Amino acid sequence: MIRHGGDRAFLAQLAHCDPGEILDFSVNLHPSGMPDGLPAVLLRALNKVGPYPEPHAESLSRLAGAKWNRPAGEFLFGNGSSELLELLPRVLPCREALIVTPGYLEYARSCEKAGLTVREFPLREERDFVPDLTELVRAASPGGLVIMGNPDNPTGATAPASSLWETVKANEGLFFLIDEAFAEFSGETLLELPPLPNLFVLHSLTKFYAMAGVRAGFIRGPEQWIAAMRELQTTWSVGTVAAEAAAFLLSSDVQDRAVVDELREELASGLRAAGLKVYPSHANYLLCRSERPLFEALLEKRIAVRDCSNYPGLDGHYFRVAVRSRGDNEKLLQAIAPSQAPYIACKRPKPAVMLQGTCSNAGKSVLAAAFCRILLQDGFSVAPFKAQNMALNSFVTPDGGEIGRAQAVQAEACRLDPDVRMNPILLKPDSDLGSQVVVMGHPIGNFKVRDYFRKKKELWRQVTAAYDSLASEHDCVVLEGAGSPGEVNLKSSDIVNMNMAKYACAPVILTGDIDRGGVYASFIGTWMTLEPGERELLYGFLVNKFRGDPSLLRDAHTYVEKMTGKPVLGVIDFQHKLGLPEEDSVGFSFAAQTAKDALCLDAAVIHPGHISNFTDFAPLEQEPDVRLRIVEEGDDLGDPDLILLPGSKSVAGDMERLRLSGLWEKLKRSSAYLCGICGGLQMLGERICDPEHVESAGVCAEGLGLLPLETVMAPEKTLLRTRSLCGDLGETSGYEIHHGRTRALAETVTVHRTPDGRETGFEKGNCFGTYLHGIFDDDRFRRAFLNRLRKRKNWPETPERTHYGIEEALNKLADHVRSRVDLKKLYRRMGL
Repeated sequence: MIRHGGDRAFLAQLAHCDPGEILDFSVNLHPSGMPDGLPAVLLRALNKVGPYPEPHAESLSRLAGAKWNRPAGEFLFGNGSSELLELLPRVLPCREALIVTPGYLEYARSCEKAGLTVREFPLREERDFVPDLTELVRAASPGGLVIMGNPDNPTGATAPASSLWETVKANEGLFFLIDEAFAEFSGETLLELPPLPNLFVLHSLTKFYAMAGVRAGFIRGPEQWIAAMRELQTTWSVGTVAAEAAAFLLSSDVQDRAVVDELREELASGLRAAGLKVYPSHANYLLCRSERPLFEALLEKRIAVRDCSNYPGLDGHYFRVAVRSRGDNEKLLQAIAPSQAPYIACKRPKPAVMLQGTCSNAGKSVLAAAFCRILLQDGFSVAPFKAQNMALNSFVTPDGGEIGRAQAVQAEACRLDPDVRMNPILLKPDSDLGSQVVVMGHPIGNFKVRDYFRKKKELWRQVTAAYDSLASEHDCVVLEGAGSPGEVNLKSSDIVNMNMAKYACAPVILTGDIDRGGVYASFIGTWMTLEPGERELLYGFLVNKFRGDPSLLRDAHTYVEKMTGKPVLGVIDFQHKLGLPEEDSVGFSFAAQTAKDALCLDAAVIHPGHISNFTDFAPLEQEPDVRLRIVEEGDDLGDPDLILLPGSKSVAGDMERLRLSGLWEKLKRSSAYLCGICGGLQMLGERICDPEHVESAGVCAEGLGLLPLETVMAPEKTLLRTRSLCGDLGETSGYEIHHGRTRALAETVTVHRTPDGRETGFEKGNCFGTYLHGIFDDDRFRRAFLNRLRKRKNWPETPERTHYGIEEALNKLADHVRSRVDLKKLYRRMGL
């Protein structure tokens, strides 16, 4: 049975219907049809009669020469590109042809008719059929002819024109015929590059301009060989209708490829969601692979696709579909889903998008929050998700679970309560070689790196269960990766980057920080480390933290797309004074974002080795009468008004570091007001005991002794959101994340308590300690605390002047990202 499409009458016989009822996806033409003006040209040409001053092929060669600023003798027009394909092997001094397969079947037939020996160079499916040009020339025989389509038919795979040109130039002992029948769809052509003495470029005018019934094509090559072909060609090979159409198309830019790109990505997304393998394409068609042959099942529904079983290297599981109108494409998707249903590995997933980065701190957490807020603004129920987060900056959910602070911010962007399913695994480093592992909000122990890697396979089941449960309750999900997908040492055990994207069927936006430099090299380098299937998931690149005019980056973006086949989706400006919490301590800094008063409190933030929840102090930086600075060495402490001791994941270890840095003794002797939060509170006391070695190998460690307190570490972790009365500063709220139990050793200390009497903090003299994270988020409490310090310096008190909240920051960020990214196109790619 003929199964390869192209004959609608025959297909109609198979489908037992009229030819007009067949929806034909086997023919690759521009989905918009002929360009404006061309039908009228064709009608006029039908009524045009001679005589003509010269054969049409000659006049067209002059037009082409003028268009590309080359001699007319380098061009030859023919009755379609197939005629020219037959002529070239007959004039070249080649005995052998190496043909890239799968490819246009006429390549081999034309060479065999000319007496050449034909060998195949098979493209590899694991590379998404993208040709390896180095291997290609290595496989060719000296003096031979190499033939390849670019884009390839039926795969749509493309080699960058610049790379192809360099390959041809470097191999003068070979002849190359590059068939660019579909090149207009890819956006680049060898015709724009200088000619080479061993290069022939074959071009068709029928595919991009949707006039398959009008045979018109041309070839460009060295004049001596083009002249030899002309001698073999029939004089009036090109008819009047074809000549008039070609002249019209050569003299105008009348067709748009952007609509094809858009429709192709939509169709590819839908086919993938239906459980098909879809290969990346730069043409107006897609090569697909199904678990079972679909040709007959679709033909029963009067839809024809191109069965690819007669292409070398492919079988009946492969088929090619043309990109047609949006309405036709939807009909195809509706027909495929039930045909494929018993073989689909998973149900159609919830729409999702994933933010990954070229490195840590590239801005993916903040951008994920932006997309969460944008989707919310656009009327979708959206939730954030990060499979695994390594951070000491954590947050307590309403039900007492612990997640990364970034996911709490993203939840707020979605106007949702934080949920442990949003971050099922949280790693809290307690040394250079190990971390506390928090699963579904609760710690399961401390693991060395190798031990944790062995446990990942087991944890993957919990990650996917959390994702499925969360996704089932929302319209869509915004996922965030970790580190970089290009970290090849972590690929085999990946549960947070590309493996998670595959599970969620989420297009991936790869973001890079241009402010730190090397962003385009990072984009291309990361892309090179990705497997073919991972490259298929990559939607595009997003430049982040740019300072300047984005139009200056246009050439770089063109280069990236040529090298990778993936577009740069937009440029996000460096966001000054944004006011969103940082992801983790990589970004631990307090750059002055607010104009400061003349009377300004000097606040020194002590930086121990394993700082946690440093964002506790971010609200203070917004106050005009506070200047924060980070202190890591004793010599840098100076004489501050306020010393802030943040939380720590390894209190005993960080106390030793403070001793070595010279800060320990200076803190003990300082007359400044000292405020310790969580681990900082524990350090202020007289001793910290760890009999069960929860955080340290020792039993007891001596504290600063500035408050009469004793802390005993315990395996059970306190995870609470609570309110507390803090002496004359009044009531405030926050959340607790700690292992220790702290008690006062003297009655002289003021104790902070919850409404039910539980101890949450202590103060005496110039020392204030609390277990409450987020205590300074409260505008009233923060101002009362600062006025206490101003009173110590005999400065006048000031009223509340700032409001700490991220709602305004989220909206500002969302507005900016919305202005820089084509959301309509992204939504279609997501399946929204």
